[in-house]
Amino acid sequence: MEMSLSEMVLDFLEELERGEEREKNNEWESGDDDGESSIGDAKQDKDFWQAQNKLLHEALEKCSATENRIRMDTEEVMRKLKSGNSTCSCSNLILAIASCRNCMLSQITELLRQAGYNSAFCKSKWRHSPEIPSGEHSYIDVVVESKHRNKKPIRFVIELNLRAEFEMARANKEYRKLVNTLPEMFVGKSEKLKNIVKVMCDSAKKCMKENKMHMAPWRKYQYMQSKWNVTPERLVPAIVVLPDSEMPNKMRRASMLTSDLHCMAVEVA
Repeated sequence: MEMSLSEMVLDFLEELERGEEREKNNEWESGDDDGESSIGDAKQDKDFWQAQNKLLHEALEKCSATENRIRMDTEEVMRKLKSGNSTCSCSNLILAIASCRNCMLSQITELLRQAGYNSAFCKSKWRHSPEIPSGEHSYIDVVVESKHRNKKPIRFVIELNLRAEFEMARANKEYRKLVNTLPEMFVGKSEKLKNIVKVMCDSAKKCMKENKMHMAPWRKYQYMQSKWNVTPERLVPAIVVLPDSEMPNKMRRASMLTSDLHCMAVEVA
């Protein structure tokens, strides 16, 4: 049976309405998926930052008695240097010792050695690779003999400006919170610092992704961990910073922890 003209028109209009309805349904379903996706992404982001915050606090909370002792003695040395009249020795200009990182590191190293620690001024260097540029970094370490004869000596890293190493100008609030959790001065085992660096570099990568920014090679984990976890050149400064009369009383007595370690070679795993 042939359809009349009016029937053909009605059928056409009904098909047109059905098509418009399908388009509306598709748009609604698409919008609903986007909403669920956004909610899911937001939850994943929140879970990530909570996990990173927990990992960082766990790493920082693990402190041994030896670590605390080294930290307290280092802080006392720094207070003495900053409050005294010590000046930079590597420049013709008369600068406060706190204005020159290398001189500050050298003099802290010397005072710790006077206190009996096997301390050294460390210079780490690494070569260029396809992933990261070459670089170098200076810090202090203290080597302490293990209580167990069969175990290797324990190496403690002293980094005066740990927080500054991870600061970023355009960081989000979650990353800034992690940075503010870091101590300004770090004292701890190499393994502990390595865990902290891993947390901060993973967080920096996430922060960059959220801000739709490129991750600079000098912020990557491989570059950052090279600063403290490659075998450094250990230098012993031959300078006298303060006369014995100006040395803090508890610093004059040599520590029994390291009295026989001054010639020990150290290798970073």
